[in-house]
Amino acid sequence: DSLKRESGTKVHRANIQASKAVADIIRTTLGPRSMLKMLLDAAGGIVVTNDGNAILRELDVAHPAAKSMIELSRTQDEEVGDGTTSVIVLAGEMLHVAEAFIDKKYHPTVICRAYNKALEDALSVLDKIAMTVDVNDRATMLGLVKSCIGTKFTSQFGDLIADLAIDATTMVGVELGQGLREVDIKKYIKVEKIPGGQLEDSKVLKGVMFNKDVVAPGKMRRKILNPRIILLDCALEYKKGENQTNAELLREEDWSVLLKLEEEYIENLCVQILKFKPDLVITEKGLSDLACHYFSKAGVSAIRRLRKMDNNRIARASGAVIVNRPDELQESDVGTGAGLFEVKKIGDEFFAFIVDCKDPKACTVLLRGASKDLLNEVERNLQDAMSVARNIIKNPKLVPGGGATELTVSAMLKQKSSSIEGVEKWPYEAAAIAFEAIPRTLAQNCGVNVIRTMTALQGKHANGENAWIGIDGNTGETADMKERKIWDSYTVKAQAFKTAIEAACMLLRIDDIVSGIKKRQAPGQGPSKPKIEQEGDADNELMIPE
Repeated sequence: DSLKRESGTKVHRANIQASKAVADIIRTTLGPRSMLKMLLDAAGGIVVTNDGNAILRELDVAHPAAKSMIELSRTQDEEVGDGTTSVIVLAGEMLHVAEAFIDKKYHPTVICRAYNKALEDALSVLDKIAMTVDVNDRATMLGLVKSCIGTKFTSQFGDLIADLAIDATTMVGVELGQGLREVDIKKYIKVEKIPGGQLEDSKVLKGVMFNKDVVAPGKMRRKILNPRIILLDCALEYKKGENQTNAELLREEDWSVLLKLEEEYIENLCVQILKFKPDLVITEKGLSDLACHYFSKAGVSAIRRLRKMDNNRIARASGAVIVNRPDELQESDVGTGAGLFEVKKIGDEFFAFIVDCKDPKACTVLLRGASKDLLNEVERNLQDAMSVARNIIKNPKLVPGGGATELTVSAMLKQKSSSIEGVEKWPYEAAAIAFEAIPRTLAQNCGVNVIRTMTALQGKHANGENAWIGIDGNTGETADMKERKIWDSYTVKAQAFKTAIEAACMLLRIDDIVSGIKKRQAPGQGPSKPKIEQEGDADNELMIPE
């Protein structure tokens, strides 16, 4: 039995080592003064970023425990969009402090039980120190989003990204009633990256833009004020039969009749649409030359083969309804919410803008910048910023940033640990100490004296008071987070704690790793004998027979 325990601890140690390795890669990217990582991705391109999730996405890891750590940051990114780095650092630290107990032959279940207790208490401390915020107060929101992306590369551009994020998220928020707001970032906020120009030219459009031009540029208007918009998702061309049809015509006149029928069919469609006097017709499918002719004759601009996502966005922005069959059009389906339709040339491509909408529920963020890499990084930061804004709109509670939350939690847990009976007391206390990893890492990344700073902070937080004292990541000094406006969203912190501790427990519970990948061997043979290589075989490597 003792042998079994031995092998178990070995696996535990290996898992902990692997997880710590992942945490160490990410560790330097925590905080505003952090380092950037340059990655070579699978396609051979480069990615320059300090977004924890973006880095881990590109990693190619063999060790199962490390893989599971990487999943953590992905969970965090999908769930709340920020705090991807802290999650990994925290989980790594939780496992690191557990190592001592594994060596002392503590049972992993005991450690996990203590950790879960610590998690419950940590969340109750969070609830205590959280403060509610007014979502409609622009200045507070700005400060909040700014502190969340202050750790990112784009923080050097001041309020720019924060402004874009808040504008975009408040625009697409939909009231669900009972004071709830639903913000769908993925579907209704499109980020268009166009190289060229300056970052300062980036803006949130009150409407949408897409990479298309009108069908007949010479004949159709490229600028329409207050357009009436009709959106279709059917083809404005003659329908071909489902399967191949052969028609035998005996008289030549019949041929012209056939053609006439096709033309009349299309003319019919166009007449039904033109009845509503639209200025702009957009379809997701094709649009034949003939239909194009009828539209341009009536002075209507048309755009064809638009993406479904884009069409949905236009519908949300202009108030139009996407219609499947032209004969079912009603006046209410025509979108009149847009103030301006315009086709502009940016760089060497044409973009159609539908902007100045009355009450747009979808928008496009237009990013300009010097290079592709820069734009990609800005887009990632913008995603984080929008997620933060969304979290606050959904759950308007704040906790202090700069490691202050973690220090408070740590202090309260240390206090509580003395009242815990039995063996679980020590792992519980260790979990409390593990929370200090975040402020410690922040201090390391600012390049200040870590031990002095940490001692000062622990002194301030000793009995759970001064909950708002933390590290200002830019200068590395201890300061009041309220004055420095360094906040964090409650949802992000709570999610980070939950994810980190639950993952640590899961990895601790693993006592064996069994590979499910079989070595291939010829059928009919028993387990193949190991073959011994002679010098002569060194050139032609021994192949395992198929």
